Parts: sequence; structure tokens; C-alpha cells
Amino acid sequence: MEILAAVIVAITIFFGVLAFSGGGATVRNRLDSLRSGGLGADRDPGVMPAKERLVTPMMDGMLRNVRRVMPATMLSGIQKKLVLAGEPMTMNGFLTFQVISTGGLLFLPFVVLLAAGIALSPIMLLALGGFALVGFMLPNFWLGQRANGRRSIIIKSLPDAFDLITTCVEAGLGLDAALSRVAEKVEGPFADELRRTLREISLGKMRRDALKEMAERTDVPDLISFVNAVIQAESMGSSVGAVLRVQAEQLRVRRRQRAEEQAYKAPVKMIFPLVLCIFPTLFIVILGPAVITIMQDFPGGK
Repeated sequence: MEILAAVIVAITIFFGVLAFSGGGATVRNRLDSLRSGGLGADRDPGVMPAKERLVTPMMDGMLRNVRRVMPATMLSGIQKKLVLAGEPMTMNGFLTFQVISTGGLLFLPFVVLLAAGIALSPIMLLALGGFALVGFMLPNFWLGQRANGRRSIIIKSLPDAFDLITTCVEAGLGLDAALSRVAEKVEGPFADELRRTLREISLGKMRRDALKEMAERTDVPDLISFVNAVIQAESMGSSVGAVLRVQAEQLRVRRRQRAEEQAYKAPVKMIFPLVLCIFPTLFIVILGPAVITIMQDFPGGK
């Protein structure tokens, strides 16, 4: 039984390493092969690593079966969350992570039950199903938290970035040059999105399309309104600097409103630690000596 548990743990670790380390290296190898004239596509299969000859086709086949089972809406939702989270891994990597998490939380408790000699009653089977469901939902929860954290970082960095864009445009720079200057000065996910947008524009994509795609990748309402205002100003021939000045002022107002909202929420959030942690301690400190005195004054109590 110990050998079976060790084998399951080893398989879980093996597929975990594949999930988090396979995607980027494969893409880099393909890009290198294209830069070198496409020679990598005609490599002899005998000199290819074992991972590309054996493990990768097996994983691709398993993931294709997983994709057939999963609904299309769920796959599209996962892909959208990956984009919002900054694409920390590929779709195949995430599905591999999900399979590992589900299998690990299903088989490890099963092995523990077998090792302990506990019979598999209906309640135990229901508990194992609950562990499997938790393992299936855990990667989605992690991805959602990562996307929300990235969105929060972008929201916090937008007012200062928009002030810098407005200053650069009013100083005489064009919008693309202003965005490039902000991408150099600002750090974080928003700067990464700006650099990606500028690369797309330099490769020939229309600026309005690149800006719309940036807004969709971030899903930040303030950035979406900024992009719509800039596109409308360009289409109508109005001053982009004036539009940027209005957008920057609105962002500062929204930042102040969000801070006030968080301040108003603080007393409500403090109720639970007060009731559960602080009040019981105060009751013990205040009423404890009184209870001890009463017990000493009335020792019989009968």
C-alpha cells in the first residue's frame, strides 16, 4: 500500500512539472527554428528528446479527450480568465494542472482510507467525490484570484499613468509616443499591456483595434471608457489632449470614491473579529475575577 501511494505521488509530481514547464520552452524552440530558416521542422525524430517523442503526444491526446468532455462555455471562460490573469500558462497547462489537482485530491484520500483499513461506505464515497470537486474547482479559484489581483494592480496604476499620458500629449508628443513613454516609466501589468499594444501597432494593426483589444484583455471599466473616448475623439477630429485631461480628472475622482467606499466598509468588516476574538477575551478579563470572587464567597453553592 505504501508503494502504491509513492507511485501516485510520483506521477502527480511528474505531471505537475510538465504542466508548469512545458509550454514556454516549446514555443521558444519553435521560434528559434523559424529564425534559423525552418530547419527545426525537419529534425530527425531519433534525435528529439524523449519528452517531445513520448510524453508530449500522450499529454496532447489526454487533453484532447478532456476538452471533448468539458463544455465549450467552460473552456471559453477558462481562456478568458487566462487572458485576464496575464496568461501565466497555456490552456493545455491549465487543464493538466486541473487534472492533477482533481486526481490528487481524489486518489490520495482513497489511498489513506485503504491504508487505514476503512471500508468504503456510501458516506466515504460521497466524501471522496467532494474532495474531487474541490480539486477540480481549486485551479479555477486560483486563476480567478490571480485575474482579480492583476485587475486591481491595473486600476491602482491608471490615474498616475493617465496623468503622465496627458502631460506628454499636452507637451507636444503624439499619442503613440506618449504611450511609449508611459510604458518606459511605469511598471506593472498596465505597462506590459501598453508595450504589447505598441508592438501590435508597429506591426501594422490599426490603433483603435489594438486599444480595444487591450481594454478587452484587462477588463477594467476605467480603461475601457478611456479607449472609447480616445477612439471617439480621433474619429470626430476633436482634441485628444482635452479628452485625456477629462479622463484623468475622472479617474482621480473615482480613485477618491473607491477610497471612501473602502473606508465606509471598514467598520462593518471589523464587527466579526470584534465579536469572535476581542469581546470573548474582554469578557474573560472583566468577568473572570468576579466569577472567582463569587465562587469563593459562596463555596457551597448548594
